[in-house]
Amino acid sequence: MSHNTFGHLFRVTTWGESHGPALGCVIDGCPPGIRFTLAEIQAFMDKRKPGQSRFVTQRREEDLVKVLSGVLPEDDGETLVTTGTPISMLIENTDQRSKDYGEIATRYRPGHADYAYDIKYGIRDYRGGGRSSARETAARVAAGALARKVVPGVIVRAALVQIGKIKINRDNWDWEQVDQNPFFAPDAAIVPVWEEYLDGIRKAGSSVGAVIEVVAEGVPAGLGAPIYAKLDQDIASNLMSINAVKGVEIGNGFGAAEITGEENADEMRMGNDGTPIFLSNHAGGILGGISTGQPVIARFAVKPTSSILTERLSIDKDGNNVSVRTKGRHDPCVGIRAVPIGEAMVACTIADHFLRDRGQNGKVR
Repeated sequence: MSHNTFGHLFRVTTWGESHGPALGCVIDGCPPGIRFTLAEIQAFMDKRKPGQSRFVTQRREEDLVKVLSGVLPEDDGETLVTTGTPISMLIENTDQRSKDYGEIATRYRPGHADYAYDIKYGIRDYRGGGRSSARETAARVAAGALARKVVPGVIVRAALVQIGKIKINRDNWDWEQVDQNPFFAPDAAIVPVWEEYLDGIRKAGSSVGAVIEVVAEGVPAGLGAPIYAKLDQDIASNLMSINAVKGVEIGNGFGAAEITGEENADEMRMGNDGTPIFLSNHAGGILGGISTGQPVIARFAVKPTSSILTERLSIDKDGNNVSVRTKGRHDPCVGIRAVPIGEAMVACTIADHFLRDRGQNGKVR
């Protein structure tokens, strides 16, 4: 299987499976001299790891990151400095329960990648889905934690804005709330509503989808390039690569189809400091594929978890009609843990474009 790498200059390759001994990533192209600590990496890993509330899978993984190469320790014993060589990170799997998947070894779970993998490769890892499992995204979060260090002053944050048909009240948006509830919700008032709703979904053995919004602030103007290296193009591509993502929009996205040109245009005035001021941000901080200096805003839709307790009609490897009921520990809403994954993918994309822009235009701008 090829195509396990994304990025051009900040280049990330992930490896490993859901029920293998470990998984991880290799980051090639990270500049030398970047200082970080394992605690800084771990803080983002802890946001994604399973078992933190009754609304996510109860698989217990500490997701402790080990850095195997590409760094030198400083005298304080905590700070690591990148050397410019490939950085390898490893995360051990410690709580696999492969026996839960014995019944679907030859049966295809509806909505999952089982049939597609089998028809393409002639073999599939049925134990948790192998590479098609969202377990693979732990390595992306580790890479994204380091990517944040590459671009000075950039802050990448994400929040859950919709579960099923229930949306947050944007008038209540408060970033301080995101890390204070199990949903990464920026609206404190929506938390009890989602709790009651997801309790019903979970007890029914079902699942539901969600929408996540990612906001990157402090992105310098000028990142991205026409025509085939647009910043929004690569953000969309990298977000779409996340397991279960079925749609991405930048700025007001599909909402732009419902308004007029007068409403959609982000008008500009000159500020007192000689820099332009945008009066709105329908474009999501990107025009012509190039960042404008405004916050970069992207949203992505995550489908309901395909592994559910409700019996569904399917077929097996031999072509027999069967019913499938997936046992094991699964997220009733996989979109919750997709919040830090979305952050990581946008952070990696911005870091990559920052280095690409510096390589082409470093002496010009």
